[in-house]
Amino acid sequence: MDSYELSPEALEDLLSIQNYISLDSPAAAERLIDQFFLAFENLAKWPGSGHSRADLTSKRVLFWPLDSYLIVYHAREADSMVQIVAVLHSARDLPAVLESR
Repeated sequence: MDSYELSPEALEDLLSIQNYISLDSPAAAERLIDQFFLAFENLAKWPGSGHSRADLTSKRVLFWPLDSYLIVYHAREADSMVQIVAVLHSARDLPAVLESR
C-alpha cells in the first residue's frame, strides 16, 4: 500500500484544526498540516502502524498519535488503500465522534 485517501470528515477535521491554530499562528498551522500529510504518507507505506483501541471503538481502525492529535485510519485490503477516517484532538470525546463515522 502506497496511497491514502481522506474521508470527507477527516478533511473537515484538518480544516478545523488549521483554522483554529491559524488564529494564533498561521505558520504553526501550516507546519502541523504538513506533519499530518507526512504521517498519512508514512501510514500508507506501513499500514499496520499504530494501535487499535477497543476502549474507544469496535470499528476496525488503527490510531496513530501526532502531537496532541490522533489520526484514525484503516487499511482497505480490497484496493490496497489506507483511508484516513478522522484527525481528532485527543481531548475530544473520541467514542462519540467515532460512533458517527
